[in-house]
Amino acid sequence: MGRKSNNKDRSGNKKGGKITDAAQLAKKVLNFLDNNFGHEFNSKQIIKKLEIRDNITKGGVEPVLHKLAAAGSISKSPRNYFSSIKEPEFIEGEVDYVNPRFAYIVPDARFKLEEDIQVKEGDMKNALDGDRVRIMVNPAKGRSGRLEGKVLEILERDRDEFVGRVEISPRFAFVVPDFKKMHHDIFVHKGDLGGAEHNQKVVVKMTEWREDDKNPTGKIIRVLGKAGEHEVEIHSIMAEFGLPFEYPQEVEEEANAIPDEISQEEIKNRRDMRDVPTFTIDPADAKDFDDAISYRRLENGNLEIGVHIADVTHYVKPKTKLEKEAYNRATSVYLVDRTIPMLPERLSNGLCSLRPNEDKVTFSCVFEMDENADVLNHWIGRTVTHSDKRFAYEDAQENIDKQEGDYYEELTLLNNLAKKIRKRRFEKGAVNFETVEVKFKLDEKGTPLGLMIKERKDIHKMIEEFMLLANRTVAEFVFNQNKGADTFVYRTHDYPDSERLETFANFAKKFGHDVEVGEGVRISKALNKLMDEIVGKPEQNVLEQLAIRSMAKAKYTTEPKGHFGLAFKHYTHFTSPIRRYPDMMVHRLLQHYLDGGKTPEADTWEEKCLHSSEREKRAADSERASIKYKQVEFMALAEDKDYEGIVTGVTEWGVFIEITETKCEGMVRVTEMKDDYYEFDEKNMRLIGTRNKKMITLGEKVMVRVIATDIDRRTIDLEFANNDSDSKRK
Repeated sequence: MGRKSNNKDRSGNKKGGKITDAAQLAKKVLNFLDNNFGHEFNSKQIIKKLEIRDNITKGGVEPVLHKLAAAGSISKSPRNYFSSIKEPEFIEGEVDYVNPRFAYIVPDARFKLEEDIQVKEGDMKNALDGDRVRIMVNPAKGRSGRLEGKVLEILERDRDEFVGRVEISPRFAFVVPDFKKMHHDIFVHKGDLGGAEHNQKVVVKMTEWREDDKNPTGKIIRVLGKAGEHEVEIHSIMAEFGLPFEYPQEVEEEANAIPDEISQEEIKNRRDMRDVPTFTIDPADAKDFDDAISYRRLENGNLEIGVHIADVTHYVKPKTKLEKEAYNRATSVYLVDRTIPMLPERLSNGLCSLRPNEDKVTFSCVFEMDENADVLNHWIGRTVTHSDKRFAYEDAQENIDKQEGDYYEELTLLNNLAKKIRKRRFEKGAVNFETVEVKFKLDEKGTPLGLMIKERKDIHKMIEEFMLLANRTVAEFVFNQNKGADTFVYRTHDYPDSERLETFANFAKKFGHDVEVGEGVRISKALNKLMDEIVGKPEQNVLEQLAIRSMAKAKYTTEPKGHFGLAFKHYTHFTSPIRRYPDMMVHRLLQHYLDGGKTPEADTWEEKCLHSSEREKRAADSERASIKYKQVEFMALAEDKDYEGIVTGVTEWGVFIEITETKCEGMVRVTEMKDDYYEFDEKNMRLIGTRNKKMITLGEKVMVRVIATDIDRRTIDLEFANNDSDSKRK
């Protein structure tokens, strides 16, 4: 097993050791009292609490206490009890419950604290992960070297419903939550089981949690079914993240009442581009087509490229039930086997979708460009368009590769323009984040039959470049109208934090890659160099993922800041209103300004931006959970053999390994490493065998076997492969 090698207490002194320096003893005593403010101690109690055992140091405690009291550094009562004179700080923040023993409170920005506050489990006052709380912060740092505190009040519960497995005994029942950051089982009275049977997956609602109770009490409000079944597990993920199962009936009725036809009056108010060759390019299984591209050569020899976007706000009006539902969802969610759309199917796959051979209302950016991909002019406004062709990515790419088929000349020319635009973007400092994306082949029951690594070809990059161009153009157009004073929805991405970059650079070095991140270094150039180096290597996936995590998070905001990753001064999301609410916000504000409207108050729009960013995170987390579930299931069903992997993380309790063939990550637990007793070298992120001195380090290639999988917790347990072993998967 593993441990940290350390024979000192957390204060850095040998336990029970002699403290001969009076100043050192005074500092230790003062720190102890400050960490226990609000409590009084006599000299004997302090000696015991500090674990002082030698007589010389014991004798020095009383004089030190009186000296500190005389100096006004501590308080002394008439009974010779001593206490801290410092005052605590009171702040509010959000709970990050990292493990059963303690949580961190992330302070609200207004308190301007530079670090999170650690709170022990016994001081949490039943607060849970994600809750907003008011806490008292101790005036001195604790033994951990961090600020510590105590929860005084739960201001707002983040959630009161949990998904889990119900365990029923003769007299009572408990629900064991799937959510890893929920560290308490939920007690359920037999009369509140809602028809659930032992070991079924359920949704339980917390109804009471008295301060003295170890566990909350709840009531089962939804029975999902037998644990392990595909539909049950996907529904579990949906319930875990609060994703909607269906649309309210009144929303569906409102969508169904919208007429199919575009009126002649509406067409007259728009630029008619139905006679310009236009096509869509999307995944083969896509049903909602947000965007189309048109192309024609102008009489002056220049090229006209149109980026046409579904005009969702023509159908979804403010203060309607459709609008309210779209805002609440804020984004479509793409789980491993299904889409949970932002808009009802009548709109997402029908009225709004730019389907072939149908007239559609659109919002467009039309560019006049030369052969060098320089934008000479642009026009932004509402249009009516007609898609002549629906391409799947693969078909469009094949037409370019073979130089034949529908629109192959137009596709080739657009691709060449996109390459020039892309090249310039990287020259200006854009970062080339090309993440590995895994897609599962599922049978009709949802069982994973295999997986594919999605390949990004030229056609994907072509569409991306024209969408980026339209998004940037819209953002710059609004910003330049009034030098950024007009309220607008921007997509911003801050410059990365230097400490996180340094941590990432050190991590990459463990894999043999040098990333310069010092002062004066052009970070984007250094990152792009790394991305080029790791293409096709085993560590590609882990380093790409970690590079993204070391960056600041992109967000929606009304503040007209830049986008570091794209190297744009101003950027927005204009091109996907069928699946993103912020794009609908952009369309509304853009049309408002095109109509000569005055800028609205920013606060309301900023609140909507914050909501959209939160919903975006929820969607990403649920999508990752569904992929992880399929990875665990896939490895449970996979061939019982040795797999090559790469060490992606080392902790005191285990080694994380990504299996190269399947991109699935599992853990070899230190307790299962029987060949030696391993100690954790935290500084160098490695485990070292105490007898054989064998080292397990980041980036190391290893062979592993799957020994257990847990669908509930979405974990894969591995062991280092031993070809002479008869160990079989459990």
